[in-house]
Amino acid sequence: MESLTPEMIADRLAATGYLADPELATVTFLGLRMQRPLLLEGEPGTGKTALAEAVAEALDLPLVRLQCYEGIDASQALYDWDFARQILHLRALEATGGTAEVEEAEKSLYDERFLLARPVLAALRQSPSVLLVDEVDRADDEFEAFLLEVLSTYRVTIPEFGTVAAVVPPIVVLTSNRTRELHDALKRRCLYHWIDHPGLEREIEIVRSRAPEVADELARQVVTVVQQLRSAEGASALLKPPGVAETLDWARALHHLGSTEMDLESAAATIGALVKHREDADRVRIALDRLLA
Repeated sequence: MESLTPEMIADRLAATGYLADPELATVTFLGLRMQRPLLLEGEPGTGKTALAEAVAEALDLPLVRLQCYEGIDASQALYDWDFARQILHLRALEATGGTAEVEEAEKSLYDERFLLARPVLAALRQSPSVLLVDEVDRADDEFEAFLLEVLSTYRVTIPEFGTVAAVVPPIVVLTSNRTRELHDALKRRCLYHWIDHPGLEREIEIVRSRAPEVADELARQVVTVVQQLRSAEGASALLKPPGVAETLDWARALHHLGSTEMDLESAAATIGALVKHREDADRVRIALDRLLA
């Protein structure tokens, strides 16, 4: 990674189908060079998760994903013990008339073969790797504190097992949809970048890169409509404006219907690939005639 430049990072990401602007390519480069986590915020569907996936593919590293949710705790992110196998192990000792002392039997229960590595521990043990902590804003303050400790040392201590430290710190990408503010302590540990929805021409490039089977004119028409839906007026009318992922889904859906250009009938028939709320679908269908004009 030492010889990489921001431009080379952008090129490698582009080879995977992810088109990063110069600012995003630079902060990604700095995260790699400085061994600092990346904290990516932005609206859903702007490509935050996809960046981690693209980095893993571009650098040929394993991707380990930790999906955050309300109530997640450190044990669900770090490790657990395979209770069922531990019980079988004890029964096997009894069946074979094992003469091991109680202390030795107890110690054998916490052998590595019974250790279930959750995402954070798996990323440390598989280093170098890419650890994606997705939607960290869904977790609570206590979980943030746990993450901060791990990201400060890239090591964890398991009381029954010992300390596990990454030989090479994993590349860490944290994503947030900003449903709540993250604590300053966690932000200070990271390099921060806000990802906006792409502009018209860049989103057309993304569709052409990720869905090359879609006709050029159809790709341009799809993106033009989506961009209008995301505009100030369109966004205020929709419960959830479509992201880039939905743009790609819509373009592919129209392609599978045999369309090379968008028409009102096929656009209305495939609207479920673009928006995911009944109210939004109704609003888009009503507006399609005007948008296609």
